Amino acid sequence: MKCIVAVLLVLAAFPSSASIVVKDYLGRDVRLEKPARRIVALAPHIVENIFEAGAGEYLVGAVDYCDYPEQAKSVKRVGAISRYSLEAIVALKPDLVLIWHSGHGGRVLSKLETLEIPVYASDPHTLEDVPRSIRDYGTLTGQSTYAEKSASRYEIRHQNLKRAYSTKPMVSTLYQVWNDPIQTLNDKHIISDVIRLCGGQNTFGDSPSLAPKISIESVIMRNPDVIIASGMGEQRPDWLGMWGKWTSLNAVQRNNLFFIPPDIIQRHTVRILEGAQMMCEHLEVARTRK
Repeated sequence: MKCIVAVLLVLAAFPSSASIVVKDYLGRDVRLEKPARRIVALAPHIVENIFEAGAGEYLVGAVDYCDYPEQAKSVKRVGAISRYSLEAIVALKPDLVLIWHSGHGGRVLSKLETLEIPVYASDPHTLEDVPRSIRDYGTLTGQSTYAEKSASRYEIRHQNLKRAYSTKPMVSTLYQVWNDPIQTLNDKHIISDVIRLCGGQNTFGDSPSLAPKISIESVIMRNPDVIIASGMGEQRPDWLGMWGKWTSLNAVQRNNLFFIPPDIIQRHTVRILEGAQMMCEHLEVARTRK
């Protein structure tokens, strides 16, 4: 009798042991009967986080610019981040597709659902969303132990940066994505979370658009203490120096024109804390120049 009771208690504790259930960023239950082994990922940050979860070997499809880690470069392409081939995705016979909902993933979600292909919608906006994603991917692929270690390492580093910088005197910060037209990001973007982590304030955080195009006049009016540029590659963009002609700006007067490589600040991955470290160091320099 005691044995029967023990078995019943075990079954009650694990009522759905035959399936995997994860709630994605849209609040949908993503259900798998067994760990995913043929995954198509439709954004570079998703690919990075899959590898970070210990499941990179199960990737069979990705999109352009999925270039980190090195192994990701050899994964078969199914199109670009803004336009991918449904036929190419289906041809890979995936048992899970990971989409970036804000990055055009919503266009293919309903089509994949119609084909009864399991889809996980990613839509991260904060630094806390990075370990959440890693843990979810670990669960979906049966790599929870590996994923938990990665997520925990990230969280420890995140908290260390928060303790070191978040309560420092505020520094108004313009994060410049591009120069022609001048483009920045508002407070809904993860970059603003990085700025807050470092004790800064996004100069255009209140903009209604996620990635607003702004004028030189509006920058002069808001007069940021710091201008941080990203650009397109690993080198500081030439156009960052063009702010030098606007000598009334605090950022120019104090020589607070900085660069952070885009791949370590604009992707929702563990590497964003490398960019955050640089951001915090730049803002700390700016504080000494006030």
